[in-house]
Amino acid sequence: MHICYVIPGDLSLSRYGSAEVRRREAVLQGWAFVGTRVTATDVQNGIGSIESSYDELRAAPAGIERIREIERGDVDAAIMGCFGDPGLEAAREMISMPVIGPGEASLLLAAQLGHRIGIVAVFDRLAAMHRGQAFRAGVLEKLCSVRGVDIPVLDLANAPEATFDRLVEVGRAALERDGAEVLILGCMSMAFLDVADRLSDVLGVPVVNPAKAALKAAESLVSMRISHSRRGRC
Repeated sequence: MHICYVIPGDLSLSRYGSAEVRRREAVLQGWAFVGTRVTATDVQNGIGSIESSYDELRAAPAGIERIREIERGDVDAAIMGCFGDPGLEAAREMISMPVIGPGEASLLLAAQLGHRIGIVAVFDRLAAMHRGQAFRAGVLEKLCSVRGVDIPVLDLANAPEATFDRLVEVGRAALERDGAEVLILGCMSMAFLDVADRLSDVLGVPVVNPAKAALKAAESLVSMRISHSRRGRC
């Protein structure tokens, strides 16, 4: 099977360059099952990072069009490369193959792992957006908190150990103050730090990596030869 990870922005034009796109592709390939081919692409005329609902609206059209383009090739499923799942429902209206949103996939997985979910987000101000995702995924009752690390997306990898310490601090607050039983890393740049297992060991609870959750959801749907329902969509 062939799964394509579509970054709905110009990551290649950021200070990390196209090497970061290739690095993320390699990380995903390392997580994939034998027999799965993973490719990664970003989109032209996008934005460097997504940190608000406005950014999501700006990024969605180009991301959807890129997925429509790759569907004409040999791709079996696409992953939207942003935790906010920009344009996910619209993409599913236009595209027949499975389109996976990392935010949705993470929330559904976390709901199987515990009764109270905490999202470690980029900023506190994204709480309303993430609650909306939980509502659409049908797990809002389980979402107990959204706490931000207050580090911009493109700065998360600048000082990995400092970022990890902040993830521990915010994650522990979600556990001790909000009663979370399972945590989600609420950003794809956090996901590609590949620290979920280490964070889980430190905090003693499951920590969901959204990139890995999305990949495994895509592999599962393709292997079962099913996709999202067309009923109720245009």
